[in-house]
Amino acid sequence: MSSATPHPWITPDWPPLPGVHALFTTRAGGVSQPPFDSLNLGDHVRDAPADVAANRRILSEAIAQRSPGARPVFLQQVHGCDVEALSACTADGTAADACTSSQPDQVCTIMVADCLPVLLAHRHLPVVAAAHAGWRGLVGQGGVGVLETVVQRLMAQAQALWAQQAMEKRASTCELGDVQVWLGPCIGPTAFEVGDEVRQAFVAASEQAASCFAPGAVPGKWWADLAGLARQRLQALGIRHIYGNDSSAAWCTVSDAARFFSHRRDAAVLGSTGRMAACIWQDGSPAN
Repeated sequence: MSSATPHPWITPDWPPLPGVHALFTTRAGGVSQPPFDSLNLGDHVRDAPADVAANRRILSEAIAQRSPGARPVFLQQVHGCDVEALSACTADGTAADACTSSQPDQVCTIMVADCLPVLLAHRHLPVVAAAHAGWRGLVGQGGVGVLETVVQRLMAQAQALWAQQAMEKRASTCELGDVQVWLGPCIGPTAFEVGDEVRQAFVAASEQAASCFAPGAVPGKWWADLAGLARQRLQALGIRHIYGNDSSAAWCTVSDAARFFSHRRDAAVLGSTGRMAACIWQDGSPAN
């Protein structure tokens, strides 16, 4: 991972695309008091509303330094599979766990504190997306979860743009192989203990998922590799360009209290914890 931002945040280490910007905030750089210290962006965790608003302004100003006029949209995430296509009038608090954008300055924004943030971009067409992948949203129903849904929506927008460009004789390819994905920090495979029902839900959708679970300390418990499960789902769709979280310890939100908020680590002890944000947007520069 890379930290080349004005704050001690993370810039995804993936192939750069013209006009596409992405970042992942850490817990540093804000004004909130413990246990939300300091850049808590969640307005639903009992932090002081004025501090949350100030923190969101800090994020907005950092984004504006790259793209004047760009605006992050904060969704109400419910651990589901709904995807919102952002527009200039999309309001904060819109209920969805993923979003797409094919217009400049609409910042797809996902908040996390152990769940997996997923950023997506088409390599040749101006479409980006972000998804919040907890285990419920990731497993979905009938093998269709939040990642399958957001990829389908992203590709539908890309294909519409591709058709327009084809008519203008500026056609580029429009295939799943043209999508690149970044997986951000999340709860790691030595910290995410789940029950039999979680493992069974994933294995029922794909037998390959069994490789992402290791026996826990007691019968009926398993250590789950959330990022590994996401990689499997993306690869099954035909996406080959996957970067970021490789399930190693450096990406674990639970084990790095200085850098990351973690609901599982902090909520039982401190009563609550903050939220970090993964953001992706376009500034209007031409795509390849």
